[in-house]
Amino acid sequence: MAQTIPTQSRTILITGCSSGFGLLTAARLASKGHTVIATMRNLDKQGPLLEECQRRNTTVHIMPCDVTDRLSVHNCFKEVGARYGSMDVLVNNAGYGIAGFFEDLTDEEIRAQMDTNFFGVLNVTREAIPFMRPQKHGKIINISSVSGFSTGPCFSAYCASKWALEGFSESLRYELKPFGVDVFLIEPGTYKTKIFYENGRYAKQFHDPASPYCEMSAYMEKKVKAFVNDSYKDPEDIAILVEKLIHSKSPSFRNRPDIETQALFLLRKFLPFRLYAFLINKAIPLANLPGRK
Repeated sequence: MAQTIPTQSRTILITGCSSGFGLLTAARLASKGHTVIATMRNLDKQGPLLEECQRRNTTVHIMPCDVTDRLSVHNCFKEVGARYGSMDVLVNNAGYGIAGFFEDLTDEEIRAQMDTNFFGVLNVTREAIPFMRPQKHGKIINISSVSGFSTGPCFSAYCASKWALEGFSESLRYELKPFGVDVFLIEPGTYKTKIFYENGRYAKQFHDPASPYCEMSAYMEKKVKAFVNDSYKDPEDIAILVEKLIHSKSPSFRNRPDIETQALFLLRKFLPFRLYAFLINKAIPLANLPGRK
């Protein structure tokens, strides 16, 4: 079990704080006495974060940062340097998921997915490392997903972005360890956040009757929404896990916070792929839909 070190105030930058995990993590860490720089692409969406901070009787420093725009990221970190001079923790949380079978996804949609979920992390991390490396300490926490090691139909672009993030994070861990900088992954399962509702995105051809995948798309949309609506997990658990990683002396590199993720990981690890794929096909029986036989 990871040893917990005494709580002390840290300077923490978090991306994607307008909703979901980012919002809750920013508010929670600020309420614990940390200096939190909560960033988001569109400052017009800061209302919910401000309300959550007010509810917890705390404050954060909100800054604009579009992770896909290198100049925006650079300017954000330039202000961080001028105002705080150092940074102890980076939480790469900004991201979204696009639903769509591969043939229904355009190149632009796939590139946009990778641009935010993968290259966005690279853009932010590249600016954060020069803060941490000279000071010989720091923690980079990347929010991945169960989709970073277990895939399914209709989310190939999203899964690809998270698999890329997993590989990058593991390699970066080796590179930064000699400088005292640690890298961690969090692989959440399905949580009831705006990523599945207001922030949900679909391929342009997702509902196109001319698409050979139209029927399967409708089935997947209904199935995913039902699964999310039945989710009992509290998104605050991710904020709690981030807090534990920050204060633990030697936490695990990969962190699976819920039973869903832990179970899928064990099945993926120990079952032959053919058997694992059989179980996925049984759970998502696309071949059995009317008109597919």
